[in-house]
Amino acid sequence: MPYKHITDLPESVRNHLPHHAQEIYQEAFNNAWKEYSHEEERAHRVAWSAVKKKYAKNEATGEWEAKKE
Repeated sequence: MPYKHITDLPESVRNHLPHHAQEIYQEAFNNAWKEYSHEEERAHRVAWSAVKKKYAKNEATGEWEAKKE
């Protein structure tokens, strides 16, 4: 089930990630969904991994923030 729109992402993603991180998640999930023969759990793991390359959760605030390059 690829996500056509960011608004289609799981609530846990929409409610916690900044907009750009949601875009990363959506693109990574959709690509993994195709590449791994519709394995949903694997696609979600790939998507989170992609987000974590650019964003980190601030332990003090609990908010996801872009990593400094």
